[in-house]
Amino acid sequence: MRFSVVKQEKIWWTISGIAMIVSIAAMIISFTQFNAPLRPGLDFIGGTKLQLELDCNLAGNCDNPITTNQVTEILSKEGLGNSSVQVIEKYGLSIRTETLNVEERTKLENSLSEKIGKFDPKLTQIDTVGPTIGKELFRAGILALIVSFLGIIIYLTFRFQFDYAFFAIVALFHDALVTAGVFAILGLVLGVEIDSLFLVSLLTIVGFSVNDTVVIYDRIRETIAQEPEASIDQIVDDAVNQTLTRSINTSLTTVLPVLAIFLFGGETLKYFALALMIGFISGAYSSIFVASTLWGWWRKRQTKQQLSVIS
Repeated sequence: MRFSVVKQEKIWWTISGIAMIVSIAAMIISFTQFNAPLRPGLDFIGGTKLQLELDCNLAGNCDNPITTNQVTEILSKEGLGNSSVQVIEKYGLSIRTETLNVEERTKLENSLSEKIGKFDPKLTQIDTVGPTIGKELFRAGILALIVSFLGIIIYLTFRFQFDYAFFAIVALFHDALVTAGVFAILGLVLGVEIDSLFLVSLLTIVGFSVNDTVVIYDRIRETIAQEPEASIDQIVDDAVNQTLTRSINTSLTTVLPVLAIFLFGGETLKYFALALMIGFISGAYSSIFVASTLWGWWRKRQTKQQLSVIS
């Protein structure tokens, strides 16, 4: 059965357009609340993050779940009322606050233990990052993204032509924006913060997505050489149909291990894996339905302009 991607190209563009508009809107709302397009984590703004969990092996220690109001009240008494609090699975606690020294952290832990319950020292995790280091991490991550985009443009321009490279970058921008938009929404609704691993996930998504796009572009170029008289629509449809099974299989076999990391990889890797899943699915979609159809639309437009000049 032959699938025509070109016939429904406006539907694909509309879906992508809506996803991008929603993503931009979520990032604008996030900016008004956090002064950043996504809710920044400790890696980027600095401070101290404490992750604590009640020791449920102690009798009566986990009779009552932790509440956000309870923790906020304790923090206010310690002069840390502006801290961010998140309760994890009833008996876990994540607190992000201003930078605390050892004495201040110990005092806070003791206050929490007195009012809430005894915490398991084996599950206690404390991270402290200075604001200067946070800013440097953010700048380095953004610079890495920019360099990767420029490198891809140069590579694809030399390997193919500039219009191939341009629409590949449009597809990559689509993937990065949709992934960021989902995390902007998660930050607003669930308090999910981004860290340096999020920037790593964006770089990984870019590499995966451009690989899928290059495969389709290679097939387009081969089809043009083999069938120079074929229409642009036929060339695009042939290229997509010939690579569709490969693209789906590659995406599926890539997403499944990442799904396993999301489910069983622990709290640290959970949102890193989620970002990869969103980006990989978006990347497969954009390679098949966005990059190829936009390239075809542009080539048809160029052909019409050339014919109008000749006539």
